[in-house]
Amino acid sequence: MVIREEQSSGFDAIRAVHLSAFPSANEADLVEALRRDGDAVISLVAMENDLVTGHVLFSRMRAPARALGLAPVAVLPAFRRQGVAARLIEAGLRMAAEQGWEMVFVLGDPAYYQRFGFGTGQARDFISPYAGEHFMVRALVADAPRAGNADYAAAFSRLS
Repeated sequence: MVIREEQSSGFDAIRAVHLSAFPSANEADLVEALRRDGDAVISLVAMENDLVTGHVLFSRMRAPARALGLAPVAVLPAFRRQGVAARLIEAGLRMAAEQGWEMVFVLGDPAYYQRFGFGTGQARDFISPYAGEHFMVRALVADAPRAGNADYAAAFSRLS
């Protein structure tokens, strides 16, 4: 498996991954809206030979620090439970740190995302429409803010 940045020639394959991974087109549409709006910052694919088997997107957020939102992440059904999503997330977090981003937010299952350093406790004092038991943050720098507004890109609010 190779992890690399997305290329425009693979946009259809990325959409197909999201359509196969989720019950609706919402996540596939979200990826396209984030690209179109200029909010997609890190977009990585997992490749097996010439097949896109997984995708992760990190998008710009409005927060008290340079912040990204991790969403969505998807893997083709035949490639699940093989570490594809984990490798995509780890590579994206490394790139975010290398690019000087200070924190990453995610909305998901704490039991899954804690292994990547995300925590619900750290996110407790951030104000977000998504605040709650599944809203998490991972600081990428030691002096990252611990409170404030955390707003995802506008495309998230347009999800149906």
